[in-house]
Amino acid sequence: MLLHIYDSVKKEKVEFNSIIPNVAKIYVCGPTVYDDSHLGHARSAIAFDLLHRVLKANDYEVIMTKNFTDIDDKIIKKMHESNKPLEEITTTYINTYKADMKALNILPNTIEPKATENLESMKDMISNLISKDIAYKTGDSVYFDTSKDTLYGSLSHKASDENSIARVETNIEKRNPSDFALWKFAKTNDVSFEASFGLGRPGWHIECSAMIEKHLAYKDSEFQIDIHGGGADLLFPHHENEAAQTRCSSGQNLAKYWMHNGFVNIDGEKMSKSLGNSFFLKDVLKSYSGEVIRFYLMSAHYRANFNFNEEDLIASKKRLDKIYRLKRKAYIPNYIPDKKPDQQLKIQILDALNDDLNTSKAFALIDQYITDCYNLLESQKDVNQNVWKKNILSSLEFINQILGIGFQTHFEYSQFGIDENTKQKIEELIAKRNEAKKEKNFEIADAVRNELATLGISLMDTVNGTVWEKL
Repeated sequence: MLLHIYDSVKKEKVEFNSIIPNVAKIYVCGPTVYDDSHLGHARSAIAFDLLHRVLKANDYEVIMTKNFTDIDDKIIKKMHESNKPLEEITTTYINTYKADMKALNILPNTIEPKATENLESMKDMISNLISKDIAYKTGDSVYFDTSKDTLYGSLSHKASDENSIARVETNIEKRNPSDFALWKFAKTNDVSFEASFGLGRPGWHIECSAMIEKHLAYKDSEFQIDIHGGGADLLFPHHENEAAQTRCSSGQNLAKYWMHNGFVNIDGEKMSKSLGNSFFLKDVLKSYSGEVIRFYLMSAHYRANFNFNEEDLIASKKRLDKIYRLKRKAYIPNYIPDKKPDQQLKIQILDALNDDLNTSKAFALIDQYITDCYNLLESQKDVNQNVWKKNILSSLEFINQILGIGFQTHFEYSQFGIDENTKQKIEELIAKRNEAKKEKNFEIADAVRNELATLGISLMDTVNGTVWEKL
């Protein structure tokens, strides 16, 4: 089955055909780095990481790009509030964002451009638009003249909507209410950069257009990249404005396909700091592993709005637990899974995910596979059971690669939530037991094992030493 994705502009599922065969260039709008990442960031990152993995499973070379907006009104406000320099603030939050993404098992991006490192490309694009009289200067900014773009509004179908236009900041010097700032002229205590058209800093929308053109764009194609993605809230005005800038500057369409993930709601309300219900990812990670959060957020289709609540999170974790219980049952010390998973399972899961990332169907297939494997291992208690176990472990490795779950050992998975002092105590008791065994003092060794058992700790001796898990 060929990969089909939902195109936000055409509003239908379409067959994915990359501009260059077997190469997929993707740009996803990244965070504005003035604060810690929240569940909305996690949802978007997981959705497009899944796309990344599915494309790889379909033998595509994926060039995944996610930017960091490191110059913005919110960042400048943070500078004034904290009395810290811009780079210190943005570096701090870029690093915490990357740590959060690692916890969620997000594949590394190919390119991670920062706005402040691509200012020349933005200035060049703005100068080009000024020279065509598509951009113009006012007392406070350089604006994009939306009336000069006959296709403005074709992406989101919202640009002519009065409520949408009302969202755009008005200025009596603007030619049209929907015109938007490309470059904001310097104010007192502002962060500013020199440009031929005036001292100032870039507007938000110009960043992505300029960085795509610099780092990714095909020069001899109707489209600069294959897929542009982001949250549903970015479709208008952000993506609409990006598309207009690129179209008028280069004569190319920005992206062949547009994909957007749904919102995250907290107990039924759209996640919003103004509502006081914005869950920072770092807070959830204190109680649940990144893998549990990833699995939970993938349980609903990426385009659907997601109602986040702890009751469902706990239920989702129990579903993930079953994968690790199977991993434990099929455990073979020191075995490294090969690339020969159950072929029927592989085909079925890939077919499900090729249908616009249908995770619900993929998860149902995995649930059934786990049940079948338990029944198989119970019925095949013979000398050939290792053959079945190897196939199971290889199949679980395939699930890891395409869904990004089940990537830990069952020992590691079971240890989440155990504080460092307790872990140290466990390791000390294991060392004491190992020393007793070396001295053939089996009475002490057994006593230590029993002590650990009272703590809910199970031991397994392997050729590489003793490993443990919390039951």
